[in-house]
Amino acid sequence: MGWNRRLVLAGAVAAASGAALGQPQQQVTGPVAVYWMTTATTTGFSMGGMMGQPAGGGGRGGIPNIAAMMGGGGPSHSLILQLGSTQRPTGAPSAQHLPPPVIKSGGSLPLVTPQAAPSQPVEPPSRDSVPQQYQQPRGRILIFWGCGERAPQGQPVILDFATLTDPAQIQRLGNLLQGINAAPMQPPSPSRFATYGEWPNGQPPLSIPGDSSLVGSHIVRGTYSPQINFALTADQDFMEPLNLISNDRNPGGWVQLAWNSVPRTLGYFASVMGGSGGAGGQSSDVVLWTSSKVQAAAFTAPDYMTPAETNRLVASGALMSPQTTTCNVYREVVQATQGGLLSLNAYGGETNISFPPRPENPATPWNIQWTLKVRYKSTTGGLLGQPMPGGLGGGIPGRGGQEPPQQTPPAGRGPGGLLRGLGGGIPGFPGR
Repeated sequence: MGWNRRLVLAGAVAAASGAALGQPQQQVTGPVAVYWMTTATTTGFSMGGMMGQPAGGGGRGGIPNIAAMMGGGGPSHSLILQLGSTQRPTGAPSAQHLPPPVIKSGGSLPLVTPQAAPSQPVEPPSRDSVPQQYQQPRGRILIFWGCGERAPQGQPVILDFATLTDPAQIQRLGNLLQGINAAPMQPPSPSRFATYGEWPNGQPPLSIPGDSSLVGSHIVRGTYSPQINFALTADQDFMEPLNLISNDRNPGGWVQLAWNSVPRTLGYFASVMGGSGGAGGQSSDVVLWTSSKVQAAAFTAPDYMTPAETNRLVASGALMSPQTTTCNVYREVVQATQGGLLSLNAYGGETNISFPPRPENPATPWNIQWTLKVRYKSTTGGLLGQPMPGGLGGGIPGRGGQEPPQQTPPAGRGPGGLLRGLGGGIPGFPGR
């Protein structure tokens, strides 16, 4: 359901409730334009960067910050801007975001309307063509969840691909690999609005520095939307960095994770992806662990969630509370991963602004011109049980520190390599 329809429906429900109570009915229309700013603060070895995606997630054309991925040079900031409008431009669509100087972008941020690629005719397969032979995946997936020194009874859940011989078992695999049950967010997109623009998009500036800020006055203007004027305060800036204070293997075999408390965090989530075996054509194991008290796959945590969803998942135990700053990773996970990829997320809240504000008099129509949503997260990561290079005063060339040693996951241990390493791969997960 589109943004306009949801607001109109909400207005209709409110009006019906008011009418039932004898109150005046308020008419709600709009918004004409919807603007989202997706922010992220990243330190350590970024899982998103390793996957070739922007550190902020959810946008196009982002360039991973290699310095942040390698743990040197301090935190990085990423920003994704998405503008959707119900209006069409008279000519070519054009829009730009004029940020305050503290964002250090060197000027305005162009919001480019992506051009749809022309469709290519698909030639039907020849009757003489030979279908590609399916290769049965080899190996197992071991799924752990929860914090503790030793894995509790019933863990891990083991999926052996040698036993996947019928659709029912494949469906069970899909069910077990489902992630956290969170309602997805729907930012503006070309398919949901008459006109759409986004940044980053390949035009300069391509990124913003790690010491940038959002505090101050912003203007968004274009040929297809009303002008958007707003100001953000220090409490609406990028989230503070999330840093691992402890990522040490205990003499008992488990890894003790500890991190700093990040202000404005609504919930934390940690995960590990690792593996073992696979050499010389042998089958391999993929090991997935999450800090969740309920079973969830390690690579399917949402990038962003609404505050209501985050609070619900904290209450259910799927996310750690904002007061939590420690979590032990089971000894069995440490033994099985052999240098697993660790990711830790701090989910923040939102800033929501609409113009004009809702009239105090319910009899006055509310014609919304634009709405703004700013969403936040802070993330870090590394290799399980290994200290980050540059984490304690290190740096990268040109930034006043020594060049950190290369911290590279073992061969084939990237998120894609782990899952593709199971023989022919996992059905439904070709790109991971």
